[in-house]
Amino acid sequence: MSSSTVITNIAALVTNDPSLGDHSPLGLVRDAAVVIEGDRVVWTGESSKAPATDNRVDADGRAVLPGFVDSHSHLLFAGDRTEEFNARMSGRPYSAGGIRTTVAATRAASDAELEAGLTRYLAEALRQGTTTFETKSGYGLTTADESRALRVAARHTDEVTFLGAHIVAPELADDPAAYVDLVTGEMLDACAPHARWIDVFCEKGAFDGDQARAILTAGKARGLHPRIHANQLSYGPGVRLAVELDAASADHCTHLTDADVDALANSRTVATLLPGAEFSTRAQWPDARRLIDAGATVALSTDCNPGSSFTSSVPFCIALAVRDMGMTPDEAVWSATAGGAAALRREDVGRLVPSAYADLTLLDAPSHVHLAYRPGVPLVAGVWRRGVRKV
Repeated sequence: MSSSTVITNIAALVTNDPSLGDHSPLGLVRDAAVVIEGDRVVWTGESSKAPATDNRVDADGRAVLPGFVDSHSHLLFAGDRTEEFNARMSGRPYSAGGIRTTVAATRAASDAELEAGLTRYLAEALRQGTTTFETKSGYGLTTADESRALRVAARHTDEVTFLGAHIVAPELADDPAAYVDLVTGEMLDACAPHARWIDVFCEKGAFDGDQARAILTAGKARGLHPRIHANQLSYGPGVRLAVELDAASADHCTHLTDADVDALANSRTVATLLPGAEFSTRAQWPDARRLIDAGATVALSTDCNPGSSFTSSVPFCIALAVRDMGMTPDEAVWSATAGGAAALRREDVGRLVPSAYADLTLLDAPSHVHLAYRPGVPLVAGVWRRGVRKV
């Protein structure tokens, strides 16, 4: 039988169960405790009512919240794009190839090099409280390179996304229809066994609405569930296509019409906002307030990638969302935990309730609000993943 551990003397416990504590969406319990047995939470409540356990951890008056759920990242790549970023931030023109630069470096990398990069960024994210993550292919753009990226990713997470439709492969730039045929045929056949999700970058310069529908529909037929890069750089069909296909998530959601917002609010599709991308490109911020007030479910994620959001820090994204996207600290923390779980259609992460995984983050602060109140400060003092302390 597994041993049990109580984490007690918690000043503020975020459970994300509105039936608990203050009955807010965070289900905030004061002077709280959590009991872990094996890899699951078995009890949450007030410290004075905690059952007897084999082991005890004193939180010493600090806050505990669910481990962050990062539902959008691009961690299978080689190289970096420092020069591109430096030029952008310095106001200088830059003519290198953007995503194509990363594609070339990724194709040239060995499997071991790709895996070493992935594990480095995962360790970095874990130290900052991320316990569940999704990651995508999309920097290979050949059948062999896309499938090997997914095989590497699948060794580290169940939330693996096939993004062969990131951009049209350089060698088929003059024949995008042929590339769509490749993505929906031979490439999909090779990649589907290693992925749970299929994604497409639906944007001018990438894939239009008809191409995106064809790719996502083909993926659904192979048992992959859709998610979509939608409405990041301009208004377009991505959000409404996501809702039409019951995509788990429409990601970016920067340029939205009222019809887009209404569609999200009346669907199961989560609006995943990625403030690291706007920070790193000085682009327009998504309007989280508009989405939340309309009743849409919002997630916050890092979009960690080498070109437009090279951060693995969910706390940083929480601070940005509060400062620049109209979110309250409570909303941002919910969106980075329960919201991320909703974007992955998971109920066993993003919450601290009996039967959920024991994925917890201990802050060196008395409240979750400090994540936005003290931006840039390394507040994560402890991380448990599946019941095991990792940090």
